[in-house]
Amino acid sequence: MMLVLLAALPLLPSLYILGQLMADGRQLGPSANTVHQAAPGNDHVHDHNLVGMQLLLFAALGAVGHAVTNRLIPNIRGYMVRRGVSGKDLGKKGTALEGADVPEALGIVPGTVFLVCLIFCLVGFATSYPKKLLDLNSALLSICLMLFLGFTDDVLEWPWRYKLMMPSVASLPLLCCYEGSKSVVVPIPFRSLLMTDGELTTLGRLLCHLVVVDTNAEGSIVNLGVFYLAYMGLLAVFCTNAINIFAGINGLEVGQSYIIGCSVLLHNLIEIRCRSLSSENHVFSAMIMLPFLGVSLALLRHNWYPAQVFVGDTYCYFAGMTLAVVGISGHFSKTLLLFFIPQLINFVYS
Repeated sequence: MMLVLLAALPLLPSLYILGQLMADGRQLGPSANTVHQAAPGNDHVHDHNLVGMQLLLFAALGAVGHAVTNRLIPNIRGYMVRRGVSGKDLGKKGTALEGADVPEALGIVPGTVFLVCLIFCLVGFATSYPKKLLDLNSALLSICLMLFLGFTDDVLEWPWRYKLMMPSVASLPLLCCYEGSKSVVVPIPFRSLLMTDGELTTLGRLLCHLVVVDTNAEGSIVNLGVFYLAYMGLLAVFCTNAINIFAGINGLEVGQSYIIGCSVLLHNLIEIRCRSLSSENHVFSAMIMLPFLGVSLALLRHNWYPAQVFVGDTYCYFAGMTLAVVGISGHFSKTLLLFFIPQLINFVYS
């Protein structure tokens, strides 16, 4: 019961806003098609009621993923122990369960169920947002590749030099399909370092050899170009390894991923309800987050102390890449880092 209450708290704000979205859709009615013209070049209009129904469908798939994952884990757990893919839980030292074998790499179960749910989500999402189909396929490819690499790491125990390269390779499909902005807003105190009185400073002229300083915006916007793609590649490396390093206690890997996922979902729903210009990207992110939260919550039940299973690098890589995918494809990669503040502190401290 305590676990249920703890798991419900981070999700309650998102459920409330989802309910508000459904209520808004009912008030507007099926003929209210003027909610939001997404962006220049988009030839379709988003129906607020349709978005609410889609999100409800994605939430239902997340619930199905939760039930299937919860049902499969006990079966796969016994298979892993018989195959010798197991270990000892040092956190149970001094208890009656001290010497019991705990199956490892059970992150493969929620990862696989998640991919199946995402394939079903693709059907409903692609009909409303056909231009995002390429992003969705690249997301599937990156997550699937990272799930595979994580499972092979649990079985073969890759050296660290390979672990650092894995996310970089897995993020390539995302970076190749990225079509969003590569610009950043320069903080107000630093803008005078780039431009003064409408003229580029010495530093601004030097930076123009590497990036593009927007002189029309008085140096407030800088287009990083290929350096922004490099940043997003490093973000994928950071997310996967941050989840993996900040671990060692029963439920910590899944728990932190679940809380970060709830934060991302809340951010997405707020942006959708506020009808921001990037609401299409946030619907895409919410579609991925809802099944992810469902399967992660099922795994957390079995990984909570005293852990019946170990999630392994399989889940850490899968969760980290999933969060990186929504940040990159959802075009809020800089905001995503705010949800990783504890992991950033741990990274700096380490």
